[in-house]
Amino acid sequence: MRFPEFLVNETNLEEQKRKVLETLQRNREAIQRLLELPNKSYENFVRPLQLMEEELGFLFSPIAHLNYVKNSELTEQIYNELIVELSRYHTEFGQNEKIYEALKQIDTARLNEEQKKVVEDFLLEFRLSGVDLEPEAKEELKRINIELSELGSAFGQNLLKATDSYEMILSKEDVAGMPDSLLEAAKCPEGYRFTLKQPSYIAYMSYGPNRQKREELYRAYVTRAPQNEELIEKILALRHKKAKLLGFENYAQLSLATKMATSPKEVVEFLQNLAQKSRVQAKRELEELQNFAKEQGFVGELEAYDIAYWSEKLKKARYNVDDEEYKPYFEKNATVEGLFNFLHKLFKLEFSPIETPVWHESVSCYEIRLPDRLVGRIYLDLEAREGKRGGAWMDEWIKHHIDAKGEVIYPIAYIVANFAPTTATQPSLLRADDVVTLFHEMGHALHHLLSTVKEPAVSGIAGVEWDAVEFPSQFLENFAYEEEVLKLFAKHYKNGKMMSKEMMQRLKEAKNFQSALAMLRQLEFGLFDMQIHMHYPVDVQKVLDSVREEVSLIKPPPYNKFQWGFAHIFAGGYAAGYYSYKWAEVLSADAFFMFVDNGIYNDEIAQSYLQEVLCKGGSRGAMESFIAFAKRRPDSNALLKLCGIA
Repeated sequence: MRFPEFLVNETNLEEQKRKVLETLQRNREAIQRLLELPNKSYENFVRPLQLMEEELGFLFSPIAHLNYVKNSELTEQIYNELIVELSRYHTEFGQNEKIYEALKQIDTARLNEEQKKVVEDFLLEFRLSGVDLEPEAKEELKRINIELSELGSAFGQNLLKATDSYEMILSKEDVAGMPDSLLEAAKCPEGYRFTLKQPSYIAYMSYGPNRQKREELYRAYVTRAPQNEELIEKILALRHKKAKLLGFENYAQLSLATKMATSPKEVVEFLQNLAQKSRVQAKRELEELQNFAKEQGFVGELEAYDIAYWSEKLKKARYNVDDEEYKPYFEKNATVEGLFNFLHKLFKLEFSPIETPVWHESVSCYEIRLPDRLVGRIYLDLEAREGKRGGAWMDEWIKHHIDAKGEVIYPIAYIVANFAPTTATQPSLLRADDVVTLFHEMGHALHHLLSTVKEPAVSGIAGVEWDAVEFPSQFLENFAYEEEVLKLFAKHYKNGKMMSKEMMQRLKEAKNFQSALAMLRQLEFGLFDMQIHMHYPVDVQKVLDSVREEVSLIKPPPYNKFQWGFAHIFAGGYAAGYYSYKWAEVLSADAFFMFVDNGIYNDEIAQSYLQEVLCKGGSRGAMESFIAFAKRRPDSNALLKLCGIA
């Protein structure tokens, strides 16, 4: 089997755009021919519809990917032009009554589990696309979808440009006492340069000795992209309008139509219940931090821009865990190899490096196998650089499926992160949190890559309920600090010396440091997201202030405009779905304890998880997959236990 090569770049973007547009037109014509078939079946009607969509994704994915990882005016222009056309095409498709009626006539009695799920998902998708609406309403929905695509893209671009455009140049006095590796990364001809990119921003917020400069950097970070305020208003208005058109009371209800949670009320109660159970411990954690800072000579109340700085000092004092002490043990390449080694021991996976074209010299590619089959390929792009969207994510290029000729098509995934870049004097060294991030994104990738599903519409993460999609990623990240796992890769990059058992123990003990405060922060985001989508019209700032009053113990300054940078819900797929992280964490925590309590490398449990969760992808409901794996329903207390919250 020959894998395709990633050959899209600025020199051939126009040609790639043309291919996408031609495919859209070809698909429209093919759909008309399919509708003329006298006897429509799954094989001659439903499968071709899926394969058309897969071809479109195959062509568009590299363009979108390049725009995220090597952004330029050209990538942005072509991406935005195609987003409009794709949105128009998908809205037309979803509102085509003839396709909908044909799907309803498919005899599902003879179909297998995968095929039934495809038809069910298609029918739901059509209903949510407004197939039953009057012609005028359909046109309005089409306009709304196109505009929402454009607004989401603009939101993300505003954020990227604002992040890239800011820098703070500091003198020696302003960086006194900061770790050498951070100073080396920040050094510039004028002094020391800090930016709003994650590695740089976190470095100064955690170690920067000048409180005034910390606030300056913090203020720049939480007031990025003010033009997004207007976009938020437009996005919320259009989402509400869309929900009403489709017969829902609000956008939150529309969002939950494709999720495990049954109602916005259920989600709010779930989040509030977690907040209630976490609040007492969170208060203790904040009081401890305030008292510690006071003992160290700090006067007054801690502000939002003080938390990371004093937390780092307290963590060091209590656990003697300092990112700078640990980073030399987490050299990027060695950590990646260690992760591969762990996955080999856990699931018998083999990763082999592949020479193939890539979009940047720091990117690597691997072929993956199980003892009995080829799995797929994965690209790793892990270092921060200019023109690259912040954060970390997994994205797919190709899904596992059977093509029109009956041949197996193997999947391809990308993992992207923004870890500290390699310098002239030092390789890329990861913080302990970065190691967790790498494991997390690999969990997503395995969910995509290990699929054995034949139907592309429900293969890998396709068709998985959004509030369950984080389950495999959170599950894998939980192993990152286990001693048996750290032994595979935690070696000093200079002398190869293994991290001591005592250091590993300290790292694990510190894992739940301020976990209740972290829990409240995530619950704040989730409640804010759900509330602004449940109630319209809405004053976004008032809702955020109200949620903070209810949940948060750390009150940010009035100038904090967190919402301007909340790309997950305004430029990503998490609108009225940010709660999903905590919802899925119940499943992942419970599954993790099944491994830990029975020995991490337990072949029986590992194979059950592999076969019943990862290989099944979206071919059945996530709860069905969990029960098939665990032989019972999930235990909701596992999440609090995992976080060390009494």
